[in-house]
Amino acid sequence: GVYTFKDGLKHDEIAWNYCQEKDRRFYTEICNGLKPAGCTQKRDDDSIARTIPLGWFDTGDGMYNPENHVIHKYGTEEFLRHADLNEHEWIVSTCRKGVKPNDQLGPNGLYQ
Repeated sequence: GVYTFKDGLKHDEIAWNYCQEKDRRFYTEICNGLKPAGCTQKRDDDSIARTIPLGWFDTGDGMYNPENHVIHKYGTEEFLRHADLNEHEWIVSTCRKGVKPNDQLGPNGLYQ
């Protein structure tokens, strides 16, 4: 079958090239172009500005605490799920992390 995400992006198991290291644009940026300098888009749904707790990660469906591997629903402490080892590794290598304003970018271009 075919799966289409709510933003119109179609999933393709064979030729999936969305959000890869060579091109990290969001699908909305691919369709609508990049915003001007200083207006960086941090989520595909850029209408929702979320504050990420220090050291936690925004998974796209909740906030992830890497200390206990728990993903909480946005804006609450309500349990959503436990991340297994594969999801944990994906989250910490891919998702936005809550950092202090003066933290530096790491070698992969993500905040460390």
